[in-house]
Amino acid sequence: QLQLVESGGGSVQPGGSLRLSCSASGVTLDYHVIGWFRQVPGKEREGVSCFSMIDGSTVYASSVKGRFTISRDNAKNTVYLQMDSLKPEDTGVYYCAAVKKFVLAVGPIHLSPDKYNYWGQGTQVLVSS
Repeated sequence: QLQLVESGGGSVQPGGSLRLSCSASGVTLDYHVIGWFRQVPGKEREGVSCFSMIDGSTVYASSVKGRFTISRDNAKNTVYLQMDSLKPEDTGVYYCAAVKKFVLAVGPIHLSPDKYNYWGQGTQVLVSS
């Protein structure tokens, strides 16, 4: 059974950076799509970025494009989300998610939470001065 654990959240000033980690256990991430999502109270979970473990293709939400970068470390079975130039509106609980599916060239559809069936517990990110 695949288990995902996020880490790396915290409090940072606007313009700062954080790197979130999504560590997988129980299953090797190979034919998976990995997504990063965020949620604030009272709002729906929002897709931030997604990544195909097969071909390395990525998609970013327009709100984070150019500031966030998703990457992986196969040896550690871990996917990262590097967040730079953080803004107060980036505040939220960040979740990673996974689905085992052979996908070449992820698209915007993979930013939808209902495409995923494995979820981590979330890590809090607070961007505030």
